[in-house]
Amino acid sequence: MLNDPLFIIAAVACGAVAVILIMGINTFGKEGLDNAKRANKFMRWRIIAQFVAVALILLFVYIRRQGGQ
Repeated sequence: MLNDPLFIIAAVACGAVAVILIMGINTFGKEGLDNAKRANKFMRWRIIAQFVAVALILLFVYIRRQGGQ
C-alpha cells in the first residue's frame, strides 16, 4: 500500500489539511481584524482541501475494492 501513488497522494492531502487547520487555529488566537479575516480564509481553504482529501480517499478505496493494485 505504501508504494501505491494514489495512497501517497491521499496521505499528502490529509497532511495538507492538518497543516492548514493548525495555521488557521494559530491565527484565530491572535487579535485584530486582519488576523480574523486571515483565519477565516484559512478555514475556507481547509474545507476545500478536506473535500479533496476525502474524495481521494474514496477514490483509493473504490479502486482497491474493484481489484486494482
